Amino acid sequence: MLSNHFQNGVETVRHAWSRIPNSEESQFVDDAVGLVRKSDGSSVESLDYEVIENFAYREEQARRGKLYVSYLLVVKWLFALLIGIGTGLAAVFINLSVENFAGWKFSLTFSIIQKSYIAGFLLYALINLVLVFSSVYIVTQFAPAAAGSGIPEIKGYLNGVDIHGILLLRTLIGKIFGSIGSVGGGLALGKEGPLVHTGACIASLLGQGGSTKYHINSRWFQVFRSDRDRRDLVTCGCAAGVAAAFRAPVGGVLFALEEVTSWWRSQLMWRVFFTSAIVAVVVRTAMGWCKNGNCGHFGSGGFIIWDISDGQEDYSFAELLPMAIIGVIGGLLGALFNQLTLYISSWRRNHLHKKGSRVKIIEACLVSLLTSIISFCLPLLRECSPCPESDPTSGIECPRPPGMYGNYVNFFCSSDKEYNDLATIFFNTQDDAIRNLFSAKTIHEYSSQSLLTFLVMFYTLAVLTFGTAVPAGQFVPGIMIGSTYGRLVGMFVVKYYKKLNIEEGTYALLGAASFLGGSMRMTVSLCVIMVEITNNLKLLPLIMLVLLISKAVGDAFNEGLYEEQARLRGIPLLESRPKYEMRNMTAREACGSGRVISLPRVVKVSDVVSILRSNKHNGFPVIDHTRSGESLVIGLVLRSHLLVILQSKVDFQHSPLPSDPRGGDRSIRHDSHEFAKPVSSKGICIDDIHLSPDDLEMYIDLAPFLNPSPYIVPEDMSLTKVYNLFRQLGLRHLFVVPRPSRVLGLITRKDLMIEDTENVNTLELQSTSVRNRHHNKRPTTRNSDVERPLLNGLLIGSE
Repeated sequence: MLSNHFQNGVETVRHAWSRIPNSEESQFVDDAVGLVRKSDGSSVESLDYEVIENFAYREEQARRGKLYVSYLLVVKWLFALLIGIGTGLAAVFINLSVENFAGWKFSLTFSIIQKSYIAGFLLYALINLVLVFSSVYIVTQFAPAAAGSGIPEIKGYLNGVDIHGILLLRTLIGKIFGSIGSVGGGLALGKEGPLVHTGACIASLLGQGGSTKYHINSRWFQVFRSDRDRRDLVTCGCAAGVAAAFRAPVGGVLFALEEVTSWWRSQLMWRVFFTSAIVAVVVRTAMGWCKNGNCGHFGSGGFIIWDISDGQEDYSFAELLPMAIIGVIGGLLGALFNQLTLYISSWRRNHLHKKGSRVKIIEACLVSLLTSIISFCLPLLRECSPCPESDPTSGIECPRPPGMYGNYVNFFCSSDKEYNDLATIFFNTQDDAIRNLFSAKTIHEYSSQSLLTFLVMFYTLAVLTFGTAVPAGQFVPGIMIGSTYGRLVGMFVVKYYKKLNIEEGTYALLGAASFLGGSMRMTVSLCVIMVEITNNLKLLPLIMLVLLISKAVGDAFNEGLYEEQARLRGIPLLESRPKYEMRNMTAREACGSGRVISLPRVVKVSDVVSILRSNKHNGFPVIDHTRSGESLVIGLVLRSHLLVILQSKVDFQHSPLPSDPRGGDRSIRHDSHEFAKPVSSKGICIDDIHLSPDDLEMYIDLAPFLNPSPYIVPEDMSLTKVYNLFRQLGLRHLFVVPRPSRVLGLITRKDLMIEDTENVNTLELQSTSVRNRHHNKRPTTRNSDVERPLLNGLLIGSE
């Protein structure tokens, strides 16, 4: 009977393997970092953060009153609350699952190696292999965009680049369950980056009311459909992810501000801070409930918080030199890590992963086996050490079983009062291993040979694991690497300085901060996160010192980890500063010499279809003529809006003449929500629209649908100013025009200071023209001249 069950299991696995597509069967190739490529070869699309002030938008704004504006404000705060709750619960589920899988794995392994070392190793490797296989299978077959940390993709989204698939429901599911498998399987990666991506997915799904593909949606939540509103929600989700991963709400806010977002304002700061606070409440509530033994193996060591408030109290001036050396080491090793991962990821992308999903699965399984062999076999090369004399006040026992909170792991030792220092790091969850490295009052727990061995092997594993097709974060591996060489430096300081108040765990913390600063190049947010997770404010100046040094050293060699990976993925990030070469270039030189494809105000349907099929442009200038016959640019129409018009067909007309701009008989057949593209999806394609021959002979008046006030720059403006304007406003298109012939007026600061209530002090700051307009303001009735987005006096209509 057992042989029959085994045979059935083998057949099931063989059938599942045969269903995995290879490179010839797949319709498109997904690279290892989760960047989904469309069949037409394009992979990214810009977002419309600019307000499109077309006729539908102005009609909608005219209908809105103060009560509706207050309603939108309340809904925004409600969404911030829901994002915090959802991200906190997702983090609790991930951590609870990882800790329980790890606890069961270590308990079973240690119960078996008492009888047979080989059987214990096989079980340990098999459990890790099953968990990693489940993770990579979910990613390759269900959610390709869930691979990697997701932070470069989210950073690109907030920078104005939409990568298809990164914020979908299946990506969220793949990220959660894939993180459980990859982290629980013992790979050299963390769950903090995936938690940032998870928070962003939750925020995006809430903003669009759920998922229409899987019929999980609600019209009550479909309030914010514009890219601008989704950008604010995704920013809240990113901050919530960091707050949930580290229990660091302030660090989450600063992470969103410093690292991922390209656009910020004070109102958004309040909502992001509120979201992070809600996450902290949810996480701490769950931790309190789990302390009563309700969560299995999950306990106080589940979430990453390493309390070293009882560590080193003070430091001397002489210790600043070895601390500065830690900063230099962190910058060098961090820059080397970025360069090595860039080379290996590029090789994977260009050669290995082009062979299909099966190769990705085999690669991840081989990395899992290699990690299991190293973590299980290397501790055998070290002899066990006798336990130190126990100190009742320290609360540290020797030995402690692995997978539990504590130091001194007894791994294959001949005596019960011995421990294996290398197994204390290797044969533990990463959270507990970091807690052991950070721990105070444990001088001489580790030998320099063990720490150096772990540093070399784990650094190598982290480089090899980065880029595999599983959800992977780099925060925890970076902390592991940095705390190891930091503890090595601390051992040297303790030995040669011979001061009783020096703690090796303090230097381990500084090493962790230095490596993250040298690799990710974060400063303010990372500094606050390290203080929050260690609960030791006294070390703040030292953390600031090593972060500044490590970032300066790393910047001398290459860019940060996320910037390098974003470039590898083909994400066109606009950095905060323009390139130096742009100072000597103009806007005309940047836009090139290619012919601008424009549309007339009234255009034939067949011409629109032909233009959309012949190019991939996403914006088209609309041209009309004055009474004297002179050409006049009246606005910009988007490709997505044209596709909506073609699909609905309700705006087709038989006449090639423009509709009467002064006529009020024409009703609006669209609202602004109909033009919103579903987030992280392809939207409407021209090939999906079916038009009859009669439809192709009709016309469309583009006046109600175009943006009549696009941003415009003169052709001789320096490219540096153009770059700053484009990035800070979050634009997608920018018109370059010849030098204007005349000036209608000047706007200064005083012209923009218009208040709702009359105030003497305010009126003294306003210009005379604004003051007169404000005093003489009368209630006006809506008419077509006000509502029309065109300069009706300059246009020849049907007159």
